[in-house]
Amino acid sequence: MKLFVTGGAGFIGSNFVLYWLRQHPNDQIINFDKLTYAGNLANLTEVEHHDNYHFVKGDICSVSDVEKAMEGADIVVHFAAESHVDRSIMNPSDFVETNVAGTQVLLDVALKYRVKRFHHVSTDEVFGALSLDNSTKFNEATSYNPHSPYSASKAGSDHLVRAYADTYELPITITNCSNNFGPYQFPEKLIPLAITNLIEDKKVPVYGDGLYVRDWLYVEDHCRAIERVLQDGKIGETYCVGGLRPEHGDINNLDVAKKILSLLGKDESYLEYVKDRPGHDRRYAIDWSKIKNELGWEPQYDFDEWLTKTVEWYKSHEGWWRAIKNGSYKDYYDKQYSQR
Repeated sequence: MKLFVTGGAGFIGSNFVLYWLRQHPNDQIINFDKLTYAGNLANLTEVEHHDNYHFVKGDICSVSDVEKAMEGADIVVHFAAESHVDRSIMNPSDFVETNVAGTQVLLDVALKYRVKRFHHVSTDEVFGALSLDNSTKFNEATSYNPHSPYSASKAGSDHLVRAYADTYELPITITNCSNNFGPYQFPEKLIPLAITNLIEDKKVPVYGDGLYVRDWLYVEDHCRAIERVLQDGKIGETYCVGGLRPEHGDINNLDVAKKILSLLGKDESYLEYVKDRPGHDRRYAIDWSKIKNELGWEPQYDFDEWLTKTVEWYKSHEGWWRAIKNGSYKDYYDKQYSQR
């Protein structure tokens, strides 16, 4: 089987490529990535000489790029996206271009080549926000209500994928996942930012009161979920994928930061409360019972165990993230937090 993976040099995409080739070494993978700031081929050194792995630099918004690279693929797994909410507030046009127009190009080429499956990786942020005063969770039937340019662009791409399924009978599946964390995550997101800042003996910026709730999904659990959907998921279906077990309840960002402080032997003086970002969604929570009941998937470990493993990974891979936190990343970081 031949998989065409978009965004395979990014955080989740590269973890998926590594996972898939470990589990399915006889399958072929075409990794198609533009190598924007978050794309990093250093994530893929483990497989760069694998006989069934091939990297193609290209832009999902370019029909010619996509046509050349996708030909012969059986399955498209679409990760490529602008994904950082803060950056979408700074420059929303990039998000609309990549996440909406780029997805439309991929859908057209997938139709042309009659792929057997187009799997679209999306986010729980398309559903909007939940309140802190009840236990409601997002599920596959939740209405869309995005609040940021990022989530609005992902909602648009979801709608396009479903429209191509209904209009052109393109065989699609969609997963809406919660916040991912784990190895190779670009250190602009909360968990790797907190870990790497603390290793550098810097403070951890916390937006507002810090009581923003997220469901946390370890990236390998996410890859396992996509594997289950590709193998046994029903064509046309959507599956919500979350990482927190229902019995453990919600975890807010301040609690996450404090857990990381504890794992790295730091006290709460390393927390720096900064001005909140506009349109900050208060709470996300995922009901992942459908994928568990229908496909037998569930997280392998709980959040605390995966968080410990993640902290250890960043401690043992300082060369990887220190190279990233130089240059243009520092310019972005200073701009993002200096006015907060």
